[in-house]
Amino acid sequence: MLLQIEQECLDVYKRKVEQAAKSRAELLVTLSDAKLELSTLVSALGDKSFLGVDTVKASGTIKEQLAAIAPALEQLWKQKEERVKEFSDVQSQIQKICGEITGSANEQAGAPAVDESDLSLKKLNEYQVKLQELQKEKSDRLHKVLEFVGTVHDLCAVLGMDFFSTITEVHPSLDDKTCVQSKSISNDTLLRLAETVSALHEDKKQRLHKLQELATKLTDLWNLMDTPEEERRLFDHVTCNISASVDEVTVPGALALDLIEQAEVEVERLDQLKSSRMKELAFKRQVELEEIFAHAHIEIDPEAAREKIMALIDSGNVEPAELLADMDNQIAKAKEEALSRKEILDRVEKWMSACEEESWLDDYNRDDNRYNASRGAHLNLKRAEKARILVNKIPGMVDTLVAKTRAWEEDRGISFKYDGVPLLAMLDEYAMLRQEREEEKRRLRDQKKFGEQQNTEQEPIFGSRSTPARPASTKKVVGPRTNGTPGRRLSLSASQNGSRSAAKEGKRDSMRLAAPANFVAITKEDAAPHVSGTDRSPASP
Repeated sequence: MLLQIEQECLDVYKRKVEQAAKSRAELLVTLSDAKLELSTLVSALGDKSFLGVDTVKASGTIKEQLAAIAPALEQLWKQKEERVKEFSDVQSQIQKICGEITGSANEQAGAPAVDESDLSLKKLNEYQVKLQELQKEKSDRLHKVLEFVGTVHDLCAVLGMDFFSTITEVHPSLDDKTCVQSKSISNDTLLRLAETVSALHEDKKQRLHKLQELATKLTDLWNLMDTPEEERRLFDHVTCNISASVDEVTVPGALALDLIEQAEVEVERLDQLKSSRMKELAFKRQVELEEIFAHAHIEIDPEAAREKIMALIDSGNVEPAELLADMDNQIAKAKEEALSRKEILDRVEKWMSACEEESWLDDYNRDDNRYNASRGAHLNLKRAEKARILVNKIPGMVDTLVAKTRAWEEDRGISFKYDGVPLLAMLDEYAMLRQEREEEKRRLRDQKKFGEQQNTEQEPIFGSRSTPARPASTKKVVGPRTNGTPGRRLSLSASQNGSRSAAKEGKRDSMRLAAPANFVAITKEDAAPHVSGTDRSPASP
């Protein structure tokens, strides 16, 4: 029994020893696994603060060593879980942004796989840097998309197009109802947006070019037909962009198709109206041309000019615009010619006015009642004084006018004509008449002296002086104009302007100088008032 009990005890001891050995082996495996896992976690996390944990209490029991490693392992597991989550979040964002850029965001499914062999902060920072770059690229792309969308909106407004349908054709997420962050930023979207903007820009350029052509045609037709300003204002929205660049046109609807069609219809209407108004427009310009020539005292044949215009229009061999442009050129040349004659014509007007005053002064000097205290006598007296001053300036006026006229003729190589008569001939005629007038005055003075001598001899015989009648008229220099109409000697008119009308010829005949009626019949009483008036004004007509 003792041997049996001893054997049983030995068996129990063996079992205990085997069990203890097995437990120790298991603990060693667990400790080895714990150390391996610890080193793996430390390596994966890159946390060097846990490198010395496995060497702590290395001389202690296995359980003590496990007890020392367990807290570090638990902390590393928590840290690993947090790090994996961080990696997953960053990689998910990267994957999402990459999908938005490539346009495959909807095709991606599930979270990205995290590489647990490298969970170090360095790797995490690399992912975070990449994420920041992608976020910046996304922001830039979004900003670019919004710029494209704004440009498309502005272009559609100017072109009168539907913005919503245009932008949703590029991508449905680009309409105004979609959140900004939800808008597509893919390469394809950016490419299609750029193509859309380019197409709209080209369309805008073509429409502007067409509108400017229509505006130019409208302006030409308006100027051609002298369209009133009220009618032109109806198309200010068309003509306001006649010289604008593509970028300067920003008003909504400025290049809408209906506006261009409206301008086309107006141009077509004016084209049809132009042909019916050509004669009216041409004759209107002819009237303007005749007025310029008349004001400049240049003689033309208006009837022949009108007949030529009618023949050109009826023949159809000349474009209406060319005819009117040619007439505009004639008007411009006529204005230039009138401007070159203006200084001389102004001096002619002053000379004619002085001659009129000279004629009035002659009549005034022959008036016996000029010194009577009648109404207006003092005004006539003042006018006579001014007229004498002005008459004294006539020789200087004539000399200056002759010099200016000769200089003008030498400069242009043609004769300066006043209503068809050479001005120098008029001035020469006036000088001759003035010389005759001086000779006549001398004869009158001699005749007056002779009359005074006769009266002196007859007074002792008859005791009183006779008072013969006044002469019918005295010779005077008539100015070149009567009642504002130029007048000349008939001989000049007949030889140099035979084509003048009978009315003008009759007017010139009325301007002829009358010879003195009766020199002998002038007595002292009749001659004295005339002499007293002429003596105050030397060389007055």
